[in-house]
Amino acid sequence: QVQVVESGGGVVQPGGSLRLSCVASGSIFSFDTMGWYRQAPGKERELVATRTSVSITSYADSVKGRFTISGDNAKNTVYLQMNSLKPEDTAVYYCNARRVYPYQSTWGQGTQVTVSS
Repeated sequence: QVQVVESGGGVVQPGGSLRLSCVASGSIFSFDTMGWYRQAPGKERELVATRTSVSITSYADSVKGRFTISGDNAKNTVYLQMNSLKPEDTAVYYCNARRVYPYQSTWGQGTQVTVSS
């Protein structure tokens, strides 16, 4: 049973920083892509950043230049360094671990990030 667990959320003032961590466990296969998504109240879940097993990264336009995704393939971990946070970054942040074959897509329970003065 694959499990994905996020940590590192919290409350921060505008302009501040947070680092989120995610670890996927319970799989004998590595993952093709691990990434971060977020969902604000009343909005749909959206992609924030992803990282492939060969370290190719992609970002939503709204976070480019402020957020950095990194990870350790051997440990099935991924991190999200968030700098220059804005109130509009407030959301529940979810980690996803995905593999094409054999297919697997598992979500974590989410971690709350609140940016407020």
